[in-house]
Amino acid sequence: MLDMVALVGRPNVGKSTLFNGLTRTRDALVHDEPGVTRDRHYGICRLNPEHPFIVCDTGGLSGDDEGLAGATAKQSWMAAAEAAVIVFVVDAKSGPEVLDFDILAGLRKLGKPMVLAINKTDGKNTEDAIHDFAKFGFSHVLPMSAAHQRGVPELLELLGKLLPEHRPEAPMEDDGALRLAFIGRPNVGKSTLVNRLLGEERVIASDVPGTTRDSISVDLERDGRDYRLIDTAGLRRRGKIEEAVEKFSVFKTLQSIQDCQVAVVMLDAGEGVTEQDATVLGHVLEAGRALVIAVNKWDNQSNYQREQTKSLLERKLSFCTWAPIVTISAKHGTGMAELFKAIHRAYDSATRQFSTAEVTKAIEIAYAAFPPPVVRGHVAKMKYGHPGDTNPPTFIVHGNRLKTLPDSYRRYLENFFRKRFKLVGTPIRFVFKDGDNPYEGKKNVLTDRQLEKRKRLIRHHKRNK
Repeated sequence: MLDMVALVGRPNVGKSTLFNGLTRTRDALVHDEPGVTRDRHYGICRLNPEHPFIVCDTGGLSGDDEGLAGATAKQSWMAAAEAAVIVFVVDAKSGPEVLDFDILAGLRKLGKPMVLAINKTDGKNTEDAIHDFAKFGFSHVLPMSAAHQRGVPELLELLGKLLPEHRPEAPMEDDGALRLAFIGRPNVGKSTLVNRLLGEERVIASDVPGTTRDSISVDLERDGRDYRLIDTAGLRRRGKIEEAVEKFSVFKTLQSIQDCQVAVVMLDAGEGVTEQDATVLGHVLEAGRALVIAVNKWDNQSNYQREQTKSLLERKLSFCTWAPIVTISAKHGTGMAELFKAIHRAYDSATRQFSTAEVTKAIEIAYAAFPPPVVRGHVAKMKYGHPGDTNPPTFIVHGNRLKTLPDSYRRYLENFFRKRFKLVGTPIRFVFKDGDNPYEGKKNVLTDRQLEKRKRLIRHHKRNK
C-alpha cells in the first residue's frame, strides 16, 4: 500500500503547483486567486520509481471555521491526519505570517513527520528565506520554486527517508474501475450524491452554487465492483461565466466528460429541464459518452408535480429518448439501486463488441425493409458494414453514393440498430464510405482492331450522306 504525503498551508502558497509537479499532471487547478482548491485531491508521484507515494493537495487554511472556508479547513485537517508525512508549504515572498504559526501549532499536535517547503524563492536569496522561517524550528527545511521545479529532487530525496519502507501494493492504480462523471448545473446535488454513495463527507456539499471548482476523483467499491466517481464543477452558460477560475473549472469538467465511461447528468426536479441542462447534455452527446439522466430532489415533489415533471422531461428530452431517466434523492439515498442498474446497462451497451457478420446482416435487413429515397435519379446502395469503435458504438458502412443519404435515413438506421441490438443509454455513430470507381482517372485506349473498325464506320457514314 502506498503511503500518503499531504501538502498543507494557507491559501495561495503554491500547493497545487507543487502537486502538479510531483504527479507530472495538470489535475489540480492552479490560479493566482486564493482559495481555488477546496476539496482534497489525490495523485501518485512516481518520480522516484523505487519509492512511489500518494500526494494529497488540500485547500488553503484561512483560519475561518464558518461557511465554505470552514468546510475547506475540515477537509485539509482530515488529509493531514491521514498522511504519513506532512509538507508544510509557506510563501517566501510574503514571509512568516500569524496564520502560518496557527497552522503550525495545529500540525504539531498530530505528531507526524513534517517538512517545511519554502516556496516562491525566485529572485530571493535562499539563505535569507531560510533565516526568515528559522523561528519555526524545523529540522527539515527546503527552499524551492514549485513553478520552476527547483527543489523538487531534494524534496523527493527527503521524503524517501521520512516515509516508511515501501510496500509494493498500490491501490490507487487504475485497475479497471468504471469511471462515472457526475455532470450538471451548479447546485443540483452532484457533491451530495457522491458523498451519499461513499457514506462520508468526502467532498464539500453546500447550498451555495459553484462550491465545487475542481474535478475530484474518488474510488468506490460497491457490490464487488470498483468505480471511480468524478465530482465536477457545475456548468453554466458561457455568458454567465465571468471569473477566470470558473472558466478553468469548466475546462476541467469538459475534460472529465472526455475521460469518463458513463456520464450521469443530474437535473433538479423542481426546475425541470432548463437551457443550461440542454447545454450540459450537448457536451456529453458531443463527446459520445454513455449517458444516464438522474432527476434529483424527487422527494420534494408532490404526486401532481411528479406527473408534470415526467411530462416535461418527455417533451424536452425528445432528442435523447434512448437515455434512461432515473428519479433519485441524493439527500436521502433513494433510487440508488435503480441508478446503478441504468449505469451498468448504459456501460454494457456502449462497450458491446460486434462482429462484421451481424453488422452486415442488420444493414441488409434495414435496407430491405426501407430502401433509401431516390436522389437526383440515383439510389444509394449499402453493400456491407463492420464495427469501428466502442464508447460510443461506431459502425462503418461501405457502399455507393452514400453521400446522398438524407439525415432522416441516417436517423432511421440509428433507431433500427438501437432496437435490433437493444442498445440503451449510448449514442450511436455511423461512418459512411463510398466505394472507389475502378475506372476513375483511366482513359479508354482503343486497340488497333478497334481503330480500324472505327474508321470503317466513319467511311460508311460519309457514303450514306
